[in-house]
Amino acid sequence: MVISAQGQSPCMESIAAKVERGERLSPEDALFLLGSSDLVSVGRLANRVREERWGNRCSYNINRHIHPTNVCVFRCTFCSFYRKPGQDGGYLITPEEAVERVRGMEGTPPTELHMVGGCHPTARVDYYASLYRAIKAEFPELHIKSLTAVEIAWLARVSKKGFREVLLELKQAGLDSLPGGGAEIFAKRVRDLTCGGKATAEEWLEVHRVAHGLGIPSNATMLYGHIETNEEIVDHLFRLRELQDETGGFLTFIPLAYHPENNAMEISEGPSGMRSLQVIATSRLFLDNFPHIKAYWVMLGLETAQMALWWGADDLDGTVVDEHIYHDAGATTPEALTVSQIRALIEEAGREPMERDTLYRRVERRRDLTSTPGVGSPSSTPTAP
Repeated sequence: MVISAQGQSPCMESIAAKVERGERLSPEDALFLLGSSDLVSVGRLANRVREERWGNRCSYNINRHIHPTNVCVFRCTFCSFYRKPGQDGGYLITPEEAVERVRGMEGTPPTELHMVGGCHPTARVDYYASLYRAIKAEFPELHIKSLTAVEIAWLARVSKKGFREVLLELKQAGLDSLPGGGAEIFAKRVRDLTCGGKATAEEWLEVHRVAHGLGIPSNATMLYGHIETNEEIVDHLFRLRELQDETGGFLTFIPLAYHPENNAMEISEGPSGMRSLQVIATSRLFLDNFPHIKAYWVMLGLETAQMALWWGADDLDGTVVDEHIYHDAGATTPEALTVSQIRALIEEAGREPMERDTLYRRVERRRDLTSTPGVGSPSSTPTAP
């Protein structure tokens, strides 16, 4: 994508007029929003769009994270999670261990299992298929959201299979959707410096294109606040918007704030809270074909995540039990939230909490089990929001 310098320069008034008319913002508009010093106006405009779509509600889900492996053949400079093959502390869980972790979950029954990890040198498609089959055999209603596009591309490479074949095998074994990780920043300059060798931007996009064609929905992410430029952020958003125009398969966009601790990237500070709000607001305004924008509290911090609900975000993720990738990178947020805590955060921010499943359908639970805060049984058929 080339951002043109021709034509009338954007301003808040012209962008607000476009939003009023329901017109799509241009890359030049997005670049202006990312560079604007009038952050209040940017946030106010994004909140307007957010409330027109979703009113006052903020969704969350009840999910559990399992990382099948932390061993990875790649050396992303921003990653604090991976271990080299053969390094102490590396692991690869068995299907029995995965089931036991799900079986041992306490509190409110989750609707989603989030499973991502490293690109292991010996784990193949059949390994992940065995994990999914084992989990689904005991927990058939649990939605499995697993494997980033980078992991899918790696499995295709080492298995000498196409993306479609890999995804079909995994879908038949129980894979329900893809997370959005591994996108980082699409610009080749940034990828060469931060994660050279792993899936290219084109491969990431193609994996999601194929997944959507197979009826596998997915999320999309962007890691910001390190060495990227505003132009490279806009290029990233533009490519996502184009693919969503084509497939309509993305559920939500998740801006991920870079954390500087415990990795090889020589950057002392991540993005400020205000910068995060500006990126979230710009994303809401530019990604007009994405239904949802998520404020991922694990990386934003609780206070910034609450503020983001007034800057374009309509989702706060979920309980996020046993997440390690971002906490290993220095995230100081809690390692999990109870249902009561996440609902309280949303209510304190002045929004109305709504539990959802992975597909953003409303989940109704029995509230008669009051001995443990937030515990309830989900309805068998979630109703549309």
